[in-house]
Amino acid sequence: MDISIDRLTKSYGYQKAVDDISFKVKTGEILGFLGPNGAGKTTTMKIITGYLDIEEGDVLMNGLSIKNNNMKGKIGYLPEHNPLYLDMPVIDYLAFCAALQKVPANLVDERIKQMVKLCGLDIEKHKKIGELSKGYRQRVGLAQAMIHDPELLILDEPTTGLDPNQIVEIRDLIRQLGKEKTVILSTHILPEVEATCDRILIINRGKIVADGTADTLRKQAQGQQVLQVKIEAPNRDQVFHALHALPSISTVDFLEGQEAKYEIQSVSDRQSNHDIFKMCCEKGWVLTEMVPLETKLEDIFRELTMN
Repeated sequence: MDISIDRLTKSYGYQKAVDDISFKVKTGEILGFLGPNGAGKTTTMKIITGYLDIEEGDVLMNGLSIKNNNMKGKIGYLPEHNPLYLDMPVIDYLAFCAALQKVPANLVDERIKQMVKLCGLDIEKHKKIGELSKGYRQRVGLAQAMIHDPELLILDEPTTGLDPNQIVEIRDLIRQLGKEKTVILSTHILPEVEATCDRILIINRGKIVADGTADTLRKQAQGQQVLQVKIEAPNRDQVFHALHALPSISTVDFLEGQEAKYEIQSVSDRQSNHDIFKMCCEKGWVLTEMVPLETKLEDIFRELTMN
C-alpha cells in the first residue's frame, strides 16, 4: 500500500504539533520515523491510523483519502504504550483482536497459529498476558497488530523492553514484513533504524528536517572531514599548535586517555590529509595513524533537532 501525506497539520490549542508536512511511503518500504519527544511523530501516526481527526491536509492510501474512505482494516498499529488485557490468555486475546478486525471465522485459528510462530510466542501462548515479561508482552502487541494481515504496519517503539536477542529477532521480523508491506517505524534507538529501515525521515517541532537513506544523510552532513590521527613527537602541545595552524584545519581536540592522539575537523569542503602528512615530514614527526571518522547518525539527529 502506497501512503501519501499531503500538507498535514494538527494543532493542540496554539501549538502546532504537526506543521504542514508532506511525504510518501511506497509499498515494500520501511520508513524510520524519528524525532525528539514532542516533535509530532506520535500525532502523525495517530492521524494516519484514523485515531485522530485531520485538521488540515490529507492522508491518501493507494490514492484514496482516509477522510472519505474507512481504511482502518488495512492498518496494523502497535502504539508506544502497548494496551493489553492482562487477565486474558494470549490465545484468547489474539482471537478477540481477530474478531475486532473482522477476520473471517474460518481463518482465525490459522492466523493465530501464524502469529504465535512469527512472534515467538509458542511457549507462552497459554499463559495470561499479565504473567508475561515485558518483552513477551511486546511480542503479543506485535501479533495483534498483524493478526488481520494489514497492508500498512505502524510500529511505535516496537522493541521497547526486549533483550538484545529479542531485538535482533524483531528486527529480522520487521525486515521480512517490509518485503510485502508498507512499514512506518518510530524509535529512539538509532542503530535499530540503520539496521532495519530503508529510509529515514526526521521531524522536529512539527516540521520535516531530513528525509533520505542513512548514507544520504551522512553525505549531506559531511561538509567537514573528521580525522583521528596519532603523531609521535617530543612535545604534544607543539603538535597541537602546529595542527591548529594549518589552513585546512578547523578544530583540533586531544583524545582523552589516548597519548599522542588527536581528533581533527577540516575546514568545510576541504581535505587535510595531505597537509598533515607534509607537516609531519617537515618536522620529523612520526605519523602512525590517520583514520577518517564516519559521521554518526546520532550526531546528525542531534544537529538537526537541537534548535
